Amino acid sequence: MLDSLFKPKSVAIIGASVKELSIGNRILKNLLEFGFKGAIYPINPQADKVQGVRAYKSILDAPDGIDLVHIIIPGKFVPQAVEDCGKKGVKSIIINSAGFRETGPEGEAIEKDFLSRAKKYGIRIFGPNCQGIINTDPDVRAYCNFTFTKPESGCISIAAQSGGVGELIHQGFSEMGIGTRIYASNGNACDISIPEIIKYFGKDPGTHVVVLYIESISNPKEFIEAARELADRKPVLAMKAGRTGEGAKAVSSHTGALAGKDITTDLIFEKAGVLVFKDEGELCRAAAAFALQPIPKSNRVGIITNTGGPAIIATDVLIDSGLEIPQLSEKAKEALKDQLYPEACVNNPIDVLATGKSEHFRAAIESLMNQDRIDSLFINFVTPFFVDTDSIAKEIANAGRQKKKPIICNLMTDKSHWTETIRILKDGGIPCYSFPSDAAKALASLVHYARLEPAEHDKISLFPNTDKKSVELIINKARESGKSFLSANDVYSILEAYEITTVPWEIADSPDKAVYAAEEIGFPVVVKADSESIIHKSDFGFVALNLKDADEVKACAEDMRKRLASDDLNFLVQKYLPGGSEVIVGAKAEKGIGHIIMFGIGGIYVEVLKDLVFKIAPISHKKAREMINGIKGAKTLKGLRGKESVYEDGIIEIICKISQLVTDFPAIKEIDLNPLIAFSNRVFVADARITI
Repeated sequence: MLDSLFKPKSVAIIGASVKELSIGNRILKNLLEFGFKGAIYPINPQADKVQGVRAYKSILDAPDGIDLVHIIIPGKFVPQAVEDCGKKGVKSIIINSAGFRETGPEGEAIEKDFLSRAKKYGIRIFGPNCQGIINTDPDVRAYCNFTFTKPESGCISIAAQSGGVGELIHQGFSEMGIGTRIYASNGNACDISIPEIIKYFGKDPGTHVVVLYIESISNPKEFIEAARELADRKPVLAMKAGRTGEGAKAVSSHTGALAGKDITTDLIFEKAGVLVFKDEGELCRAAAAFALQPIPKSNRVGIITNTGGPAIIATDVLIDSGLEIPQLSEKAKEALKDQLYPEACVNNPIDVLATGKSEHFRAAIESLMNQDRIDSLFINFVTPFFVDTDSIAKEIANAGRQKKKPIICNLMTDKSHWTETIRILKDGGIPCYSFPSDAAKALASLVHYARLEPAEHDKISLFPNTDKKSVELIINKARESGKSFLSANDVYSILEAYEITTVPWEIADSPDKAVYAAEEIGFPVVVKADSESIIHKSDFGFVALNLKDADEVKACAEDMRKRLASDDLNFLVQKYLPGGSEVIVGAKAEKGIGHIIMFGIGGIYVEVLKDLVFKIAPISHKKAREMINGIKGAKTLKGLRGKESVYEDGIIEIICKISQLVTDFPAIKEIDLNPLIAFSNRVFVADARITI
């Protein structure tokens, strides 16, 4: 447990300073001003008092039983300070000082030194080069941090790898009037990690929502495990930086080339059940909604407005976000006609008009609350001077306190004049946003979270009739010969070992044998050159389609042999299957997470269209179906303009078998099945490559 860090009963500050413009002075000031409930021990060898608090020349001179120590001294002195803390029996240390591994080898050596001393004494290290922590719990009030935002108590806990962005997010909540619970920015994270902090938040009863700012994930599996456990119980919202860095280099497969680092990070978040945001403002606004309102049962929204334009804007955003705005029942419409002005609109959105009074808003709210076809309420509320807006706010707040359905408010007002209206809504727990788009996106986040399923609902189905022994022999043989690209014979043998249906095929080592193979398979056929020197065969003219007789096959094979002149040249002869839809299934090994699986529109245009979906293996049948439905061209696979829909279950089975294959054999680096030819009743692998 990290209670000594997040709930310290006493704090010492090594480097407490009498200079106002210093971190050692600011941390002490923050502790005092925030009302820290425990004892504070400034450590300063040259001062008797710092900010009126008795100072000690050394940590060894301070009273015993210290939970937490701040270290704010030059890096070269930190190892000895940690040693002294160990002798004193200190439990946790926040190292605010910089100058460690981020500066190079010399700093890295100092960091290793103090870390080894900390481990010797069982001390946990937070940082170095970090801000620290804040805990607003009324029984703790620990502002062990040198920043300036003084948050109200709330239920949102924040973990940020960047102190600057963490403080930006914290300040964002403060400006919205939203309280927070625990704040942690751990800098270099030489010891206490983000996953450990996440686990602590999960066990903290005062934390209801978790916000993460991530710059790198050093141990993806540890992060997924910690975040998934938390996300099954509490909403976790995250933002990742460094999204526009250079993606994947040119590699041997379409899967490798198309799966950039940003995709991998998003997949980690998805696997962990985390909601991902690309904008820090949107992240904060969504977190506020989670902190104040219940989760909707589904995506059906009822809108109440007293002004037209903002309702239109909100409707567009809600629909684009996948939400629905259903019509009200006829019974509800008739009731509203009797309760609202004659000019009011009683459809959905319900327009109570700018002159609408509190009783009109109450009637509209009650109607939507009682409609089974409505899961959440969106209120556009402009505050005209000619109505009693305080009484309207009271109706909205009273409905919000019931927590029956979530209520999000787009409040359009002059905040300097309608202060009482704003206060009433805030006290009622109604999240208010100045712009309809912001409010709509916050509501959409609640709905998207409602669609997430706990990890235990996603069961992985395994295929028992696989010939793992044959695959193991093929891979071991290739390794022994120093090969990374498997031959076509090996690739198709592996697919057959996992009962993945391929187009009828044979391997030939000469043009004459290619003719014999074609006659065995039956015309028309496809002939492909098979050599380690060729990666994308079609790019260089080493694929010939629809060869109708022996003469065409022989001429084609002889031409390929002449142009390639490779010692390892073979010919892959396959049955030509015209028609069908071309899709791609692939897999790529990713450090720390295993393999990612890819599905999309395939064929020669895969890198042009880039209509692809990725997920982390292992893949369940349910996730495989989501992949198929998740591409933009999903409708083209389900039958358009008289064309039959593809055999979707067959594609799902291949996705899941590839997932099982790479899970069984981590040595596989990349797989491309491109294209898969999908017909209405069968799916065949027409081309494949595997690297190990």
